[in-house]
Amino acid sequence: MSAPVVSVQGVSKRFGPVAALDDVSFDLHRNGIYGLLGRNGAGKTTLMQLLTGQQFATGGTIRVFGADPVENAAVLQRISFVKESQRYPDTFKVRHVLFAGRLLHPAWDEAFARSLVADFQLPVGRPVKKLSRGMLSALGVIVGLASRAPLTFFDEPYLGLDAVSRQLFYDRLLADYAEFPRTVVLSTHLIDEVSDLIEHVLLIERGRIVLSEAVDTLRGQVVTLTGPATAVDALTANTDELHRDRLGGLTRATVRGTVSADRAREAGVRVEPVSLQQLVVRITSASQPGRNSPGGSTPPTDAREAVS
Repeated sequence: MSAPVVSVQGVSKRFGPVAALDDVSFDLHRNGIYGLLGRNGAGKTTLMQLLTGQQFATGGTIRVFGADPVENAAVLQRISFVKESQRYPDTFKVRHVLFAGRLLHPAWDEAFARSLVADFQLPVGRPVKKLSRGMLSALGVIVGLASRAPLTFFDEPYLGLDAVSRQLFYDRLLADYAEFPRTVVLSTHLIDEVSDLIEHVLLIERGRIVLSEAVDTLRGQVVTLTGPATAVDALTANTDELHRDRLGGLTRATVRGTVSADRAREAGVRVEPVSLQQLVVRITSASQPGRNSPGGSTPPTDAREAVS
């Protein structure tokens, strides 16, 4: 396997007493669509700021294309980072943003950018400060896609788009990725909408990576069993239980591990797949302090919201 595009080893980031990231390690490989998932305040944006050289890590090492990204023009010109709260100079019009994108990104595709402008019906002569939230989101999406950067981050810039425009973004991303593969990181709360796009999940909770796994692998590992309590207990004895509740006289358990379909059928237990969104909810809940927590002290949620 080739060297990873991104290698993060033991990285931490503190803002005073607040630990935004704590001993984070993972790799991002060439040509894949990654979902960076987690609740508000989990550390997603802080992590992306570190990977794009906008913040210094408190500890650990970060290598992007084999080098430290901080103040490294050779690395940064291969990265596109688009976020929901993207800011532009007050005097810029839409065409100025697109021109800047062309200057900053060596792999920029001008024809693709123009087709996206037409798709999203974006007025190129309008001042950016007079764009609606949806148009501003569309502008960020266009820059991120047309950049064709080898490493592209989308930090929820599509939240301002309506459902039709978000689907247009997903369709254009998938079609262009198929023709021009690169490494794409989607940070989003709209998990169900992007579940068919994501190939690998990075789940972050309270500054720690609690899951890094291929989506196809996860779909075969996590299931929900519904049936008599004794039968469910027997089937899940060697699994990692993520959630359990009772439905009348039945027990319903969501587990990660191998469950025999034949044994479940014989015991009258129904086995159902778990959606990616439900999987994230269950694993995140199981990672709370006192419930299979990764360990260590964690700042209060309200303190962490400031360093998402």
